[in-house]
Amino acid sequence: MRAVLQRVIKASVEVDGHLISEINKGLLIFLGVGKNDDEKEIQKLSVKISKLRIFEDENGKMNLSIKDVGGQVLLISQFTLFADCTGGNRPSFFDAENPKKANELYLKMRDYLSKENIDVKMGQFGADMKIFALNDGPVTIMLDSHEL
Repeated sequence: MRAVLQRVIKASVEVDGHLISEINKGLLIFLGVGKNDDEKEIQKLSVKISKLRIFEDENGKMNLSIKDVGGQVLLISQFTLFADCTGGNRPSFFDAENPKKANELYLKMRDYLSKENIDVKMGQFGADMKIFALNDGPVTIMLDSHEL
């Protein structure tokens, strides 16, 4: 499982021109589910995300977690995080999980982050989404559950 975290001042997602979710200070998280990922991967990622100290303290040092600052999460499914571009100019998505299982794990990620007392808003799985973000820093972190 792969996640790209962007620290944001605010972020939102639209589907078909309609706002479906928005957050203020927090993390915009793009989540990609790979073949053979399971709930164990979600648990590792959700704990890491909840404890990652990437928000600034009163001295301007990245020393606070999303929970410390009362931040929110906007969670967006992103199968293209498993794009393989080594064989040509058109990416292959062979390593991405099938949509049914990927959606189940995407929803479980929401549940696990919520169990960490984080307010989680969602994108719409499988939809053509328009994502808007006001990045803070910018701070962008890539996590792979297999490397944690």
